[in-house]
Amino acid sequence: MPMKEYDYLVVGAGLFGAVFVRQAIDAGKRCLVVDRRNHIGGNIYCEDVDGIHVHQYGAHIFHTDNKEVWDYVNRFVAFNRYTNSPLANYKGVLYNLPFNMNTFNKLWGVNTPQEAKDKIEEQRREYAHIQSPANLEEQALTLCGNDIYQKLIKGYTEKQWGRPATELPAFIIRRLPFRFVYDNNYFNDEYQGIPKGGYNKLIENLLEGADVRLNTNYFSDRQALNALADKILFTGCIDEFYDFCFGHLEYRSLRFEHERLEVDNYQGNAVINYCEREIPYTRVIEHKHFELGKQPHTVITREYPADFTLGDEPYYPVNDEKNMQLYEKYKEMATSVPGILFGGRLAQYAYFDMDDTVAAALLLAQNEL
Repeated sequence: MPMKEYDYLVVGAGLFGAVFVRQAIDAGKRCLVVDRRNHIGGNIYCEDVDGIHVHQYGAHIFHTDNKEVWDYVNRFVAFNRYTNSPLANYKGVLYNLPFNMNTFNKLWGVNTPQEAKDKIEEQRREYAHIQSPANLEEQALTLCGNDIYQKLIKGYTEKQWGRPATELPAFIIRRLPFRFVYDNNYFNDEYQGIPKGGYNKLIENLLEGADVRLNTNYFSDRQALNALADKILFTGCIDEFYDFCFGHLEYRSLRFEHERLEVDNYQGNAVINYCEREIPYTRVIEHKHFELGKQPHTVITREYPADFTLGDEPYYPVNDEKNMQLYEKYKEMATSVPGILFGGRLAQYAYFDMDDTVAAALLLAQNEL
């Protein structure tokens, strides 16, 4: 049998595929990467707008407590010291996230951790009669009481999921992190930052040595592409790979509205959430603050949640019982086919942080290579 042109065909030029490709090439393998978009990087792609690296598909902050993963990505790009400290805007008043002493002070005028704990307990007591929360609203009220729920959870969550909180399952909010310190760092992880020069640099270095074909829809030329390689790594939607034979998995989508403004600083923070149901977007991102930029202009992005229909970009899996049972059928089918690997958030129907994505790709590569 003649030798094939490539050892691996990798469908998807996002972070998972790029990490796998790097490991494969370093092991002497030949890789072809195809992506239906006109750029590499998947959802962490950044567009350069006169020196500002605009996160085209929403804010991506790299954070991890996994030193192996942190050391790995730092081989390919240097990271800055950006710390994620988002704000929440409710009716023009700004509150710190995650819920911490600055938040509680602004809400209730309390100054000490004990005062804050007493206030939260007092508010929770009103809903002590709810023994088994039947929906997200009841779950949240039993965890934090009315003030935090009404101002900082209800509207934002309803926008995000496109339905009332009373119709959302309770498990979406299993717990709420309260921090009784004056610290606005959103993540507890030891390592955090943004690649200097944007995420494209990271992906370019990971893919170095691979052949990359953009504007290439795998499903339009599937047989010909499959014939080029011994094995396939598929990072797209697993139900689409199997032609939706068991049915369609559900997702939530997003829509982004980018705007360049001729001011040097629009909102003073990289991320501000908008918690009122009446405001259609969930957050405004000001990209220059990710890299501590000093440009005379700025670029902001309004992020709108959207229903998902086929052809839209899938962002958040709807991991309810019905969809997870459906995914299990596809997963079982995937394990029975030799020569095809599946990985990444779409192929695994899960929401992954970037460090989880890197770790999973490294593990797959280690087992495979």
